[in-house]
Amino acid sequence: MRLCSCALPCLLTAGCLQVWGQASQVQASHSFHTTYRVNKRLSLPLAPFPYGPSTMQRIYGFNQVPNQGQGQVIAIVDAYDDPNAEADLGVFTQQFNLPPCTTANGCFQKIYAAGTPPPVDSNWALEISLDVQWAHAIAPQAKILLVEGASATDVELYRAVDVAVQNGAHVVSMSWGGTEYLGQLLADAHFNVKGVTFVASSGDFGNFGGVSYPATSPLVVGVGGTTLVLGQIGNYLYETAWSDSTGGLSLFETEPSYQASAQQFGKRGTPDVAYNGDPATGVAVYDSVPISGAYGWYQVGGTSAGAPQWSALFAIANSVRVSAGKNTLDKPQFGMYLAPSLYHDIILGTNGECGYICNARAGYDFVTGLGSPRANQMIPFLVSLP
Repeated sequence: MRLCSCALPCLLTAGCLQVWGQASQVQASHSFHTTYRVNKRLSLPLAPFPYGPSTMQRIYGFNQVPNQGQGQVIAIVDAYDDPNAEADLGVFTQQFNLPPCTTANGCFQKIYAAGTPPPVDSNWALEISLDVQWAHAIAPQAKILLVEGASATDVELYRAVDVAVQNGAHVVSMSWGGTEYLGQLLADAHFNVKGVTFVASSGDFGNFGGVSYPATSPLVVGVGGTTLVLGQIGNYLYETAWSDSTGGLSLFETEPSYQASAQQFGKRGTPDVAYNGDPATGVAVYDSVPISGAYGWYQVGGTSAGAPQWSALFAIANSVRVSAGKNTLDKPQFGMYLAPSLYHDIILGTNGECGYICNARAGYDFVTGLGSPRANQMIPFLVSLP
């Protein structure tokens, strides 16, 4: 089974080259095992420059939270090698005046899950850049642990997940997914680790082709996508459901107890939550691994833009919990459904023509979940959980 990453980008500048256009998403092929796909997209920008860290921190309330993830480890699990991940993170941090995150200062670490460097894949390299840079952008004091799987097969990516946990990850971000399969019920065991939160993007195919694993695991927080609408002065106005945010009901996973108040279909519903994911309202990412000969600054969307930022939110909450003498979060989704006021409720938009399942609405829905975070309220709530 092969998996694909979940980011969709548009190149803004590529050294002396400037490119604008739509990139096609890598498709999954299926055999006995699965190859996962990345959940990212490139898009033509609607603004002079895509959103940067200060905008996202302000819009979602992170700028009102003093703690920035000190002492926590966010693992970024992706496939293949990005040889420039640390250097590109350096360009990103300098551009946006963020604290440096390097191997030398102990903030950044890269591990090859299989022990040797995997081959370079340009699509996954861009995904790695997105994940690493935006986890750091939201939780700049957390340590970034990049774990690279030898390939995009489920076997290698699950091995990378296990390696991340073995190397001290408190939160594991997975911006990839693939078609559900019966064997996922056994694969769920990889995410049943006490004190570790697992986050996955829900996918970028709308209601077409079914829901995406591992976001459908009841042990994982699934993140869908929205279209973020700002006012003339850059203030938050509202969000609508992004039309390509994948969601719906799992074929194999039963409805977890924490969703009893949200839906009663008997199967696990995804996503749980949402975040800005429309590539037209995407975020800035720097990637120097050439894609079709071009490289540089990209505007990137997709549900994988939300997975590392939600992971950073959990890392911040963990840091506050530890400073208060508590343990790190353990399956926070069991508590997250108890407080709907902690979210921007997404009530407009659709991801298909299937009626109820495809439409955003007040409260929980299968396109945007509970909604996007009010981080300044969400983090204290997560800290308060037992």
